[in-house]
Amino acid sequence: MARGKQGALDALAAWPWPVGVGAGVVAFVAIRHGIAWWPGQAGGPLGQAMGQQAHAFAPLAWVVLGLCWLAALVSWAKQRHRRRLLETRTGLDSLAAIGWRDFERLVGEAFRRQGYAVEETGLGGADGGIDLILRRDGRRTLVQCKQWRRQQVPVNVVREMFGLLAHHRADAVLIAALGGFTPDAARFAAGKPITLIDGPALLAMVRRVQGEPSAADTAAPLRTEANDDPAAAAAGARHATTPDCPRCGTAMVQRANRATRAPFWGCARYPSCRQTVAADASGFVLSTLPAGEGTP
Repeated sequence: MARGKQGALDALAAWPWPVGVGAGVVAFVAIRHGIAWWPGQAGGPLGQAMGQQAHAFAPLAWVVLGLCWLAALVSWAKQRHRRRLLETRTGLDSLAAIGWRDFERLVGEAFRRQGYAVEETGLGGADGGIDLILRRDGRRTLVQCKQWRRQQVPVNVVREMFGLLAHHRADAVLIAALGGFTPDAARFAAGKPITLIDGPALLAMVRRVQGEPSAADTAAPLRTEANDDPAAAAAGARHATTPDCPRCGTAMVQRANRATRAPFWGCARYPSCRQTVAADASGFVLSTLPAGEGTP
């Protein structure tokens, strides 16, 4: 019984806190007055007896009301924590500084502010798995979060996540990884319903939604230019006009390698900061390069 009650409270705490407050009020009225009122309408000795004992249900009604409001308080505290997580991120270092569980919450909040319903599954863990499930317009996306800063996600991880697609009857897979992905992983994902978000793209998405209300706080889902699916939302973040340096936060400047003429974004504080970010000819952010790699 205890496990069942805990599961019910956890489920209620996963909803926006106003839902818990409203559910508590409805449950209180139903238990305090409805249980005795309904049999009384049927008449008979039993109905009359229950009507006379209506006060006996008052303690239960107060207990249920308290539990629902406790779940609402937990929901409010979680929502506030997620907001602070997202609003205080300023660079890749700040993304790497938080714990892996908070990293998952951060990714979830970034998509929640773009109008997605986000379920924190707890099926993953520090080593990966299904960490989040995004829902929108009848589509389900399985999300894995990798906080690896100095290691790229290999192809076998992407292949394993893709294998879960049919098993969980989902529509797409998304992997967010600070350290990026190996070339083999990128090639495997090409042409499949797999979205790969590296550190700079995730940081751009976080900065784009900072200051925006969560979809749970608004009457209607928040609409943006590129939130029809997670891949479009991530792509929209990557097309920021001028990205900020993931190392020091300074606005970057688009440059070209003197030898190869390959475009890249370089920190405006060069040579004090040699951070570079790869880009295509239109300025599309591709991935972070080691410091100074884009320079001659």
